[in-house]
Amino acid sequence: MKTNKTLLSLAVACGLVTTSATVNGAGFQLAEYSATGLGRAYAGEAAMADNAGVQWRNPAMLTHLEGTQISVGAIYVNPNIDVNGEVDGGKSLNPALPKTSASSSDFANDAIIPNLYISHRYSDELAVGFALGTNYGMETDLGTDFAGSHFGNEASIITKEANLNLAYQINEAVSIGGGVRYVMGEGSFGATAPETNVFGLPQGTPLKHMEGDDEAWGWQVGTAWQINEQHRIGFTYKSAVDLKLAGDAKIFSATTSKVENSTGSMDLTLPQTAELASFHQLTDKLAMHASINWTDWSSFKELYADLDTLESQTVKDENWEDNYRFALGATYQVDPKLAVRTGIAYDTSAVSDKNRTITIPETDRTWLSLGASYEFTKQFSLDGGFTYIIAKDAPITESRGYESDDKAQAIGGQFVGETTGNVWLIGLQANYTF
Repeated sequence: MKTNKTLLSLAVACGLVTTSATVNGAGFQLAEYSATGLGRAYAGEAAMADNAGVQWRNPAMLTHLEGTQISVGAIYVNPNIDVNGEVDGGKSLNPALPKTSASSSDFANDAIIPNLYISHRYSDELAVGFALGTNYGMETDLGTDFAGSHFGNEASIITKEANLNLAYQINEAVSIGGGVRYVMGEGSFGATAPETNVFGLPQGTPLKHMEGDDEAWGWQVGTAWQINEQHRIGFTYKSAVDLKLAGDAKIFSATTSKVENSTGSMDLTLPQTAELASFHQLTDKLAMHASINWTDWSSFKELYADLDTLESQTVKDENWEDNYRFALGATYQVDPKLAVRTGIAYDTSAVSDKNRTITIPETDRTWLSLGASYEFTKQFSLDGGFTYIIAKDAPITESRGYESDDKAQAIGGQFVGETTGNVWLIGLQANYTF
């Protein structure tokens, strides 16, 4: 695949596999932008002034940094997601098909999420910044031996994003900032025939598979209000980014009983987001921070594919809902060199119980985080963070009553089961001030 592919997939008989995600963020969103914030469960990020990474969540906070700073790091994501259930072949076009166990363990792949941030205080009022990171990504693979593979068995999305940011300090209390975002994405989605299916296809035969890429522009704005020396409030907004995903497709035709090749495209919008955050220095050593995040996932209603040589069609009804995230954290300055952090957060699911799918094992999540920073010199410091995410057990039923699901059910039967999971996150970040 090329450098940017965020895709669809579809099948004449099945509809498309929806974007699935690891459970570290709602939908296929990633919160992991720095190891510093990881240690406090990303609480209060739009109001924090730790290092050059602050611009990723609120460009206005660049005015709270001195000199020229560089931060570089990575976060290792280890999702452990299982799906266990049963496929009732009798609920297909062939009532004689048997019931089959359908389970897949640890099917979300591990990932390393890198980041790079540079900030420069140009004057007392003006600061600039450059950032490289990602806001969206995931990869799952249930395998071709999964009995519910006709609803989808693999999906991936990888995005890369570059920001150029500018901040201006209006007065001693208020700063504003903004920036442009260049987003590149790549991905693939697919579904295969299960061992038992109405067409008698060999297990693993592609029913649908498509991969493609695109790149697009977005923007972000933010503001920070320094109420007094001890208290600060920050607000930030990121625009939606519209991708037109284009690439090759393999689609099984029930009419010809063959897998046909085609090309096509599908519009996919990465949703708009907003954050309201606060920072409170309670004592010389103890600070508390909190935030509320909103993501406009309700804009994701359906996946519609425009195919070049086959009939265009709605391949999957989504009907997602807005996601909210609530986080509370604390930082304790043990001594002039060592600071420790902790935090807790709660992420609401971007799908209801009805709209949860096998390839979106999406549930409510609870974050438990620890972290620390150590200042080796006035110029150089290291941050480390650790988080354990608990995903709520949740039911899955496909078909959900939509036409795209019904076509898949007709091939191999109905899936009824449950998803369980957790995620481990470990991050390390180096910071240098010139």
